Amino acid sequence: MRSTIPRLRAGALVLVMAATGCGYNSIQGADEDVKAAWAEVQNQFQRRMDLVPNLVNTVKGSASFEQETLQAVVEARSKAAGVTLDSSVLDDPQAFSRFQQAQGQLSGALSRLLVVVERYPDLKASAAFRDLQAQLEGTENRIAVARRRYVEQVGGYNKLVRQFPTNLTARYILGVEVRPTFEATTGAEKPPEVQF
Repeated sequence: MRSTIPRLRAGALVLVMAATGCGYNSIQGADEDVKAAWAEVQNQFQRRMDLVPNLVNTVKGSASFEQETLQAVVEARSKAAGVTLDSSVLDDPQAFSRFQQAQGQLSGALSRLLVVVERYPDLKASAAFRDLQAQLEGTENRIAVARRRYVEQVGGYNKLVRQFPTNLTARYILGVEVRPTFEATTGAEKPPEVQF
């Protein structure tokens, strides 16, 4: 019985030493960094979602404004709100793609709205509209920063789960794979076309 205890201790020591060199803790840390970056992306998208109804209501006050443009913004917001925002999106490339597409549609609709507003000097002169426009522009900048940080964190995480020997721990012990990241939407390289 006494000879078994030292062997168990030695086995436990070998197991601990092997575990510290396998990247388990590094993968866990990188996973938490990705989740934190994702939470910030969610926070900024939610901020934008909260601003949109105020912007739409302010613009509705201008009786001659194109209702079609407003309807496009409302519909895009509704679609974006219907896409899951929890961290399960991080492990599902199709859900991530749906989320990115819905947010891209909302961004496009908001861009078109702000361009069309140029034709309405009374609306542009409204203090409430200018304030909301400034908040929305600030939020769009925050979204860009949060997305960039998320992309950086995912890049580090994906390298970790693909490099040897941590890829063995990732695949066989944790069962994790690379995470999806943001991609430019089709046509993003071209500015929106505006016709008067």
